[in-house]
Formats: sequence, C-alpha cells, structure tokens
Amino acid sequence: MNHLTSVSLALAMALPAPALHAQDATEGAALYGDYCIMCHGADARGDGPMAGALTIAPADLTMLSQGGPFPIFDVVRRIDGRDPLLSHGGEMPIFGRFFQGDGADVALAGPGGQPILVSRPIADLVAFLMEVQQ
Repeated sequence: MNHLTSVSLALAMALPAPALHAQDATEGAALYGDYCIMCHGADARGDGPMAGALTIAPADLTMLSQGGPFPIFDVVRRIDGRDPLLSHGGEMPIFGRFFQGDGADVALAGPGGQPILVSRPIADLVAFLMEVQQ
C-alpha cells in the first residue's frame, strides 16, 4: 500500500460515517396528519372518523412493535404499495403515489443494520410511527 493510499484510508476512517437514519419524525407527524389520521385516528389506534366505512378495520399503529422489534420491512411495504390492502382499493394509502417521493431515496436501517432505500416521505412517516409505539 503506498503512502497516499494509507493517508486516504486513515482519513476516511477518522471522519464520521454519514447518518444512516435520514428521518424526520416531526415531518412524519405532519404527513400522518395529512394522509393517515382519517382512518387511523389522532392517536394512531385505528379509530379515525373513516374507520367505520372501511371493509377491514384500520390497524392500531401504536402496537406494531408488540412482541418484537418494529417491523420496518412490513411497514414500508404496506405504505409504498408492495403489500397492498384490498380495503384501500390497492395502494395503501389510496394516495400512495405521493409516498413514492421525488426519486431521491434515503436509507433506513433495517433489522441487523442493513440499509433499506425508501422515499423521504416514507422515511419520515416510519420515524413518526416508531415514536408512537407502546
């Protein structure tokens, strides 16, 4: 290894790693208020004003971590539409295209620390949901 490579490697190791969690729970709370509250309720317990009109009752989002770690893969897949819920007509939520973001994905830490690339709105919403766990 030459001297320049050694110096570069030492410098790279000394610098802090970029933050893996590019999430904003405050922005996630605002998104929740705009897109989720009508079905999931103000307290995220599945008792929003539209809950009674749905074929399948909305989930109590405060209990997602019950019995284990926060199920980040499942939550992301439900929000981004890869795991659709029929009572929503397909995409969850029905305005799921908003959650596709602008193409500038951010990384979330999955179980075991591996990165999961998601849109900024999904990252922010997940950060909020992680904060409301019981």
